[in-house]
Amino acid sequence: MDRLSNTVRPYAWGSTTAIPELLGIAPTGEPQAEMWMGAHPGAPSRATREAAEQSLSELIAADPAGELGPAAVEKFGPRLPFLLKILAAGAPLSLQVHPNLAQAKEGYAAEESAGVPIDAPHRNYKDANHKPELICALTPFDGLCGFRTPLEAADLLAGLDVDSLKPYVDLLHAHPEEAALREVLTAVLTADPDEMAATVAEAAAAAERLGGAYTPYASIAHHYPGDPGVIAAMLLNYVQLQPGEALFLGAGVPHAYLNGLGVEIMANSDNVLRCGLTPKHVDVPELLRIVRFEASDPGVLRPESSPSDEEVYDTPIDEFRLSRYVLAPDAEPRDLTAPTPQILLCTAGGVTVGDLTLTPGESAFVPAGDKTEISGTGGGAGTVFRATVVA
Repeated sequence: MDRLSNTVRPYAWGSTTAIPELLGIAPTGEPQAEMWMGAHPGAPSRATREAAEQSLSELIAADPAGELGPAAVEKFGPRLPFLLKILAAGAPLSLQVHPNLAQAKEGYAAEESAGVPIDAPHRNYKDANHKPELICALTPFDGLCGFRTPLEAADLLAGLDVDSLKPYVDLLHAHPEEAALREVLTAVLTADPDEMAATVAEAAAAAERLGGAYTPYASIAHHYPGDPGVIAAMLLNYVQLQPGEALFLGAGVPHAYLNGLGVEIMANSDNVLRCGLTPKHVDVPELLRIVRFEASDPGVLRPESSPSDEEVYDTPIDEFRLSRYVLAPDAEPRDLTAPTPQILLCTAGGVTVGDLTLTPGESAFVPAGDKTEISGTGGGAGTVFRATVVA
């Protein structure tokens, strides 16, 4: 097994304190948004093996079957199919959706054929893969996930008592669910920018005055004044996760993370369609093509315990499997040996992984088939997240 050195991405929405506090280091004063663990070409981890650091992506490329196991290579190809992150949101992330696998392949091929450079700011599809993802809260964590019912959205908008929002309220009342959500989101995102900015300003002032259920939207508007995404956000379910709770986000589900620290895992992709709350590229027509216009319960996940004390977050895809061990001080070592690749991440206390000791924020890569046991460090308590695949 190999200790990992990981890159922290300094996106503007990142918290300045959450990741440093987890790692037990002094903040730099700059935002620290995501720490990536895996072999994504954008920021591959470096693995310490035989006293030397090597890129994890290069290690896997040199011996895919040995590092990933034959079953994983046969099912997913010669690459690590997931990316694990620590995500620290100090401000709202972009309002976004991810394509399904067929849409990703189609979009990637179209942009390749059109000669759009892979690093072009206006490129939507950076790869041909889908990006289902799971976020598990380490602290109280706020987000938006999936559409409210049209009637719930209508009530929320009507409560602001803003004249320019009343046509949207009428649409939400007048049409079947899919048509109502499609028409209102389309109208919000394609409205005259100056008129929408004025509407957002009125709505933000009303939300600030009313407080309560409107407080999150006042906060969003504070970060993104005049952005149509503020109104679009009111069409979505507002979710507050407690530590240990999680959300699974499938293709076509609109979502945004607002605040908090969490462990995130996803298929190894960077395909994102944005519609607001961001200075990055926004492609409204393509997003409207990808979004699933259906109301849904956000479906807060809680881990399911197994006889081995592994707490599993059940999801409907195979590219990743996330679980957690909360180790008591006197717990027996747990055998984690598996025929698939693993990344183990300590988030509290301390854990011993084979001959490595991990403290909060530290991680290790375990090649397929390597004998692996975990226990609390020196008999102490510890929490470790286990990321692997279903192969």
